[in-house]
Amino acid sequence: MSVLPDVRMTEAEYLAFDRASEIKHEYYRGEIFAMTGGSPEHNMICISTSATLYNQVRGQPCKIYSSDQRVRVPRTRLYTYPDISIVCSEPHFVDEALDTLLNPTLLIEVLSPSTESYDRGKKFQHYRQIDSLREYVLIAQETPHIEHYLRQDDGNWLLRDAIGLESRIELPSIGCTLALADVYEQVTFEPEENAGDAGG
Repeated sequence: MSVLPDVRMTEAEYLAFDRASEIKHEYYRGEIFAMTGGSPEHNMICISTSATLYNQVRGQPCKIYSSDQRVRVPRTRLYTYPDISIVCSEPHFVDEALDTLLNPTLLIEVLSPSTESYDRGKKFQHYRQIDSLREYVLIAQETPHIEHYLRQDDGNWLLRDAIGLESRIELPSIGCTLALADVYEQVTFEPEENAGDAGG
């Protein structure tokens, strides 16, 4: 992401601007951040993850949204675009445009080199302020590894790692299981023994 220099907007101005734009923008405290597209691997992981979860929630109240679904964090007023958003109650939106979700149950981000520290750090700090959010999932691109954060009854978050294509994670808030073999279908990984080889 890159901040648009010398541009500050109100929330209403941002929404009008972003809705008219051909690219997506994040918004926080008046600043606008242009969002870049994902790699082929990023896109494949998003599609595979959405597909396997959709097959499990069909016929249930849960709704799955792609990265085109804007999310607003009510307490901090961050507007952003998670890679996958899932809501298992009646969805609430900012206005009648129905393009800015307020109450996700589960959010998923596929990590990229340019956004990994943000997704792990400040972005997750914002997400934790969403009262409806029960789970947060981070999916690595370069190795089969998923980090799963589950909100506990006392408000703390429990981290569980799933490593390797034979692993899977349970997503209790939506009643689904996510198998890493499904998430990383058609994704090719560099052999581990060559990962640090600089050559010649």
